[in-house]
Formats: sequence, C-alpha cells, structure tokens
Amino acid sequence: MSTISDWAHALMSPSPFALVIAVILALTIPIFLHSVVFKASGLTQLPSILLIGPSGSGKTSLLTLFERGTNPAQTHTSQSPISVECHLPVGTTANSDKYRSVNDPTNLIHKKFLLVDTPGHGKLRHHALDNLTNPQNLKGIIFLVDAATLSAGDEGLRSTADYLHDVLLMLQKRMESKNKAVKKLKEIPVLIAANKMDLFTALPAALVKSSLETEISKVRASRSKGLLYSGIGMEDDSEEKDDWLGEVGSKDFKFSQMEEFDVLVEVSGGNVSGGDGPVVEKWWKWIAGRL
Repeated sequence: MSTISDWAHALMSPSPFALVIAVILALTIPIFLHSVVFKASGLTQLPSILLIGPSGSGKTSLLTLFERGTNPAQTHTSQSPISVECHLPVGTTANSDKYRSVNDPTNLIHKKFLLVDTPGHGKLRHHALDNLTNPQNLKGIIFLVDAATLSAGDEGLRSTADYLHDVLLMLQKRMESKNKAVKKLKEIPVLIAANKMDLFTALPAALVKSSLETEISKVRASRSKGLLYSGIGMEDDSEEKDDWLGEVGSKDFKFSQMEEFDVLVEVSGGNVSGGDGPVVEKWWKWIAGRL
C-alpha cells in the first residue's frame, strides 16, 4: 500500500529536473516540426509559373511588369534564367481562395508565386527544358509569342511553332521520365500568351491559335519524314509514335489533342506595353486560376 502511495506522491510532486525536461521538450518539438518536417514536405515553397517563348516576344518585359505591378522596365535579351517573387494584383483572387468569405482577413494577403523567365534564343533554350525536367512546385507554363510575327510564311511563325512543338512533346512524354517530380505533374496548364496585340499587324488570338496549329502540323509531318528517311521506324514504329505530338496518325494537329495527356492549352491575347498601357488582365486571371 505504501508503494502505491509513494508512486502517487511522486507523480503529483515531480522533481525540478523533470519540470526542466518537460519545458525543453515543449519548446523544441514545435521548432523541430516547423524546421524539419514542414520544410521537408515542401509546404513553404512558393508555387512557380514558368515563362518561356522565342526571343523578342517580350518575356523579360512581362517579368518586370508582373514584379512591379505598374509598367515594364526597359530590358535586353536575357542570357540566363531569372526568378522573381510576384503577387496577384488587388482584386484578383487565387483559385485556392475563391471559397473564402469576403470578410476573411486572409484575403488581404496577396497570393505570392515565383515567375521564372528563361532565355528564348535557340542556343539557350536548354534552360527552359531544364526547368521542365526538374520542376519546382510548377503550377503552369506561359508560352509568350509575338502576335505580329505569326502570319503565314513568316519565319517567326516557323520558329515559334518549332519551339512550341518541342515543349508540348516534352510535356506529353513526361510520364516516361525517371524524375519523380516530373511524374507528379498530373495536369499541366499551358497559356499561349499572344503579346503585342496593340500593333496593327498583330493577329487576333483565334488566328494565333489556328496558325500555330497549322504550322505545328507541318513541323510534326516534317520530323516524321525525317525519321522515315533515316531508317528509324521501318521495322518498329514505337520510336516514331513516341516522337509524334498529339493524336497518333492524325493529319492535322489541334491543341485539344493534348488533353489526352493532361496538358490543357489556352490562347489569350494582350500586350505588355503600348500607348494605352499594359493589357494583361486575362493573363493575371489565368495565373490566379493556377494558384
């Protein structure tokens, strides 16, 4: 009986040493969970939007516009990737916050994200492809094009379609990648942002879409013939199918064919600069839908 009483007395009257241990544990456990567990899970990593496109389309100007929130800065051709922290403008609600009450104080906190600009020059496009093969919390891709250089027969249309073909094909083949981060990209939204709509020679968004689809069809057919002439696929057509963008065997390429591979492509017009100022509201809305 005395033993039970002694144990009860010890529990009700802990020693100073035990109290010190308890206080230390109470302080260190939350710090450990925050610094190790939460960081390891990636909860503190900002979502990112990848900005790619041919040289001269206005990518760096768009980057500075989104960073500043007012007017773009004077820029020059970028030679290396640039990452900046941006936030949605006032009045634009992120998709993850659309069900919050208007009186929720967290609505006052602008949704932040990283915008990653990549060089558009042909010899430097590996930077963009590297970001696709090693994504960091990637939420979407903006492919910026110059809508004034996409008329039929323009070299700008051919080079733009060629680059876009490579990007979409890489996204299509992502499930074959050994990189776990790439395989986790289940649904990848792609915005083809048609820039310089303020210019007289710029094509409207609908024509930008159809022109790129037509030119990508030509790129796809040309590359398929190249494989055939090289002798690849004469006995086994598996490699030809792997390098065929969109629906296998289709004559005409359509962006809607990419939905089979969970790549959702949209085309939207705007302009980074102009006499009446930037017109990028549709692009902001698209970004908000990804966050």
